Amino acid sequence: MASLVSKISLTRLFSRIRAPSIAYTLCTATETRTQKLERIADQLLDLNKLEKHDYSILFRHKMGLNRYGPAVSGLGSGSSSSGRGAAAADTKVEEKTIFDVKLDKFDAAAKIKVIKEIRSFTDLGLKEAKELVEKAPAVVKKGVTKDEANAIIEKLKAIGATAVLE
Repeated sequence: MASLVSKISLTRLFSRIRAPSIAYTLCTATETRTQKLERIADQLLDLNKLEKHDYSILFRHKMGLNRYGPAVSGLGSGSSSSGRGAAAADTKVEEKTIFDVKLDKFDAAAKIKVIKEIRSFTDLGLKEAKELVEKAPAVVKKGVTKDEANAIIEKLKAIGATAVLE
């Protein structure tokens, strides 16, 4: 008798609180796949803007997606993944056209010259350029062509800094 009373009180409790995921877990055994999807869609439509935003971030995280696209390629299996692997091999063969210039290290005596040179090819102020140089190794210029990147590297090498092309 006590278990029947506790079941009834639990059911009443779950029906009163606004946590539909807890209340619906009790009845999922008899729920069909279509009913489950309809219930999930209804719950998503009932969310406010902030909850929808949080849900979208969580969903992307669970799916392995980041802000810029899939974090892991080859999500499929079998023959589809081998097709994707062949496509990935073709893209690796293509020559890279956009590069980043990374400042690895510099002579302490040439720090001021390096800061001035960084300011000449970026639109950074004195403070930002100084902070960038002090946290070396750091990328100082992103998305440049190979010729422009090589010119920047040569200028930095001439004043006593070591820079690499990424």
